[in-house]
Amino acid sequence: MKRKRFSEEQIIRILKEGDAVGNIREVCRLHNITEQTYYRWRNKFGGMEVSDAKRLKGLEKENAELKKLVAELTLDNRMLKDVVSKKW
Repeated sequence: MKRKRFSEEQIIRILKEGDAVGNIREVCRLHNITEQTYYRWRNKFGGMEVSDAKRLKGLEKENAELKKLVAELTLDNRMLKDVVSKKW
């Protein structure tokens, strides 16, 4: 799995710095990120506080676990239907 260079807290700090300074190119140059990355982060984390980002990360993790659980249960259900439908 790819390791991220910046944590959610660092991303939010960079976004707030960009809003305060107003010169996004300068902020991107200082933190060695592209403007595309800055705007992608702003779409995802814009207007968030650190606590909101931590909560979002927890919800995303929980959502992934639930999706995995649903996939496993669906597979089990299909297998049981196949076994029941066959005549011995």
